[in-house]
Amino acid sequence: MSTIIGRRRLAALFASTVAVAALGAIPQQPAVAAETAPIGFGAGTTGGGSAAPVTVSTLAAFTSAVANDSAKVVRVSGLITLSGQVDIGSNTTVLGVGSASGFTGGGLRIKESTNVIIRNLLISKPIAPADGITVQKSTKVWIDHNAFSADRDHDKDYYDGLLDISHASDHVTVSWNTFKDHFKGSLVGHSDNNSGEDTGHLRVTYHHNQFSNVYSRIPSLRFGTGHFYDNYVQGAETACHSRMGAHMLVENNVFRDTKVAVTTNRSSDVDGYAVLRGNDLGGAATEVSQTGSFTTPPYSYTAEPASSVVASVTAGAGTGKI
Repeated sequence: MSTIIGRRRLAALFASTVAVAALGAIPQQPAVAAETAPIGFGAGTTGGGSAAPVTVSTLAAFTSAVANDSAKVVRVSGLITLSGQVDIGSNTTVLGVGSASGFTGGGLRIKESTNVIIRNLLISKPIAPADGITVQKSTKVWIDHNAFSADRDHDKDYYDGLLDISHASDHVTVSWNTFKDHFKGSLVGHSDNNSGEDTGHLRVTYHHNQFSNVYSRIPSLRFGTGHFYDNYVQGAETACHSRMGAHMLVENNVFRDTKVAVTTNRSSDVDGYAVLRGNDLGGAATEVSQTGSFTTPPYSYTAEPASSVVASVTAGAGTGKI
């Protein structure tokens, strides 16, 4: 008898669920933060794959471990002080141990490499000319669940960028990171004079990142194609900046205490293009001089509505969440 009753209850529950779904009444749930593979332009990046992990805790050991192009997974344990940047070879996964491992004072450089994953690292106070992470002449890069930070107690040029992507780099996903207390957040395309190298490249997806008290470059994009969706931006002067003919799709983001959420006509001689949809601007202005044609990214993704972005991002972004 109990089995029959149980089956009837399951059938009733299934019927009611179907009915509610038909009415469109099931609320959207926050996104799952710990993807096992990148979504967006960086899809297909595998890093070191299933290579046996090596754990390091000193700068010398780390520098040696990431230097070549063989498949490797390097786990960083503890906080390592840098002066300048460490170069990361191809086919590499760098993974922080716990929630408080990473680098301070400098950063990582992915130059002329391919298939690189950087996850779960604290990356703080990259003193100029070092960026927190630099990506140059590289393809297939996934930057996920890191915590980037500096301070705004110094001149804006004391630290360099938290994450800069340049010199025709391509197929990059930046997901579930926090960016805090900085002037120059994330630059994509370093110069107005680099069209010959950059045009047709610099395809980057940013999703589910939190930018808090970052003044500008969230991101700044030249020449390339950017998809910025489901991000949470607080306290910016200018957030998304499309310039020098770049195309940017800005979708289902939340902006708070931000003066200009999107601009296409600042600082460069040539304007960019932007398409905006589903955003919660929170009173921020927009300066879109040219509406773009990039409306359908060439990959599968699901953009959750802006109404659930704050909950998803504050719960899931940063270190210690994978």
